Amino acid sequence: MLLASSKFDELRLDHMSRAFGTVNALRDVSLTVRKGEFIALLGPSGCGKSTALNCIAGLLATTGGSIYLDDKRIDQLKPEDRGFGMVFQNYALFPHMTVRSNIGFGLKMRGTPKAEIAKRVDEALGLVRLEGQGHKLPGQLSGGQQQRVAIARAIVIEPPLVLMDEPLSNLDAKLRLEMRAEIRRIHNQLGATTLYVTHDQDEALSLADRIVVLRDGQIRQVGMPRDLYESPDHLDIAEFMGYRNRLTGKVTARDGERATIDVRGTSFSGRLRGDIEIGGAAVIAARADDVTVSKANDALKATVETIEYRGREFVGTARTEDGLELIFHAPEAAAVGNAISLSLDPAHALIYAA
Repeated sequence: MLLASSKFDELRLDHMSRAFGTVNALRDVSLTVRKGEFIALLGPSGCGKSTALNCIAGLLATTGGSIYLDDKRIDQLKPEDRGFGMVFQNYALFPHMTVRSNIGFGLKMRGTPKAEIAKRVDEALGLVRLEGQGHKLPGQLSGGQQQRVAIARAIVIEPPLVLMDEPLSNLDAKLRLEMRAEIRRIHNQLGATTLYVTHDQDEALSLADRIVVLRDGQIRQVGMPRDLYESPDHLDIAEFMGYRNRLTGKVTARDGERATIDVRGTSFSGRLRGDIEIGGAAVIAARADDVTVSKANDALKATVETIEYRGREFVGTARTEDGLELIFHAPEAAAVGNAISLSLDPAHALIYAA
């Protein structure tokens, strides 16, 4: 039975940095990953998440800080001496080798006896549900099957840590959902420790025990998925986590963690994220599904620009007289060009310092 190696209790990044000339791709990244955790490194393109993964794997040298497995420093070790499993975005399979040979390649390089290789490859094929496919070449498989082979190759060596660099980005939407569930199932079944790079918020929220949000090479927030979804610490994280509607105004009232903000003569309430005094400039942020058409007189007036049918509801964009665009949800279609009033759900709107 395949099992992830349990020869460590924690992976520790201690002020890890990586510079490319004068460009700091990573700056003072410190993080502790506990054995058995599924950690998602999340952020937009160019934020440093893949650079961080490659530094941990040993594919890139760090230019500052250190990496430890428990008390053993590993950032000066070669990739093969770290013994981690790696799953790449483009699968990186050998096209001329069968599925079985691809999966067993790492074991062969380690001098594992043939009988043991055959046994562990069989177990890995079963774990990724590719029984009966071992004789095929990668080119004879679908994209989802090729990614399963890549995962099997990474886990068959029973690594202490599995590193995945956007493994689902080349798959279509249906396959991404299927493989997302499979990756979490495999992680749970192995008792593995996984670091997973993605720019997809839904992937991170559904897969991870904790999410690490990166921006400009630095960690902006670390938290459980619900923390990141409901209470992002900063406005830029809120925008990335789906709070696409942002209204600027001034705080007119406060009551503990609640506040009211005036936006062009219209009042909106929400939960404070940070300390803002009455009269201070602020931004209230809301998800599209928390912005709805209202009949209230004090709602924000706007004109419908687009409307899309999404199955059970409609999603539209509307623009105010001074050019502010809002994304809203509605149970019925609103005609393009019609004037509507929009309100923000005070239970879920967040208020940040401007």
